[in-house]
Amino acid sequence: MATLRDIMTPGPVTVDGQATLKEVATLMLEQDIGAVLVMNGDRPTGIITDRDIVIRAVAYGHDYGTAVTDYTTGDVFTMDANTTVEEAAEEMGRKQLRRLPVTDGGRVIGIVSLGDLAVRALGDADEEALKGVSIPNNS
Repeated sequence: MATLRDIMTPGPVTVDGQATLKEVATLMLEQDIGAVLVMNGDRPTGIITDRDIVIRAVAYGHDYGTAVTDYTTGDVFTMDANTTVEEAAEEMGRKQLRRLPVTDGGRVIGIVSLGDLAVRALGDADEEALKGVSIPNNS
């Protein structure tokens, strides 16, 4: 059975909470990525996406020098690298996650996106995750 370690993108791009929107947007451009993990030491405290920058900051005319912590999605849910792809897909669907940081011994070592599930995973795991993310959460 495939695990998250098998399909993750290793070494996710990270910044500390003092990074500015401009710095993060520049990293996204240079690395050709759509999400950056915000860290406090070894602990992820948030994630910011290109969409977060546009919808939460640019659309309101906010200063690009503002710290990213004002625009991140907090309470980062992670899963261990040895978790099966199927288990991860179920959790991503249940929690409506598009990106999942992967840990080993509590340290972030990679990230899995819905795209990784769709392109790299075998079986219907990606379909389950897509269903969960696509269905509005009424709670």
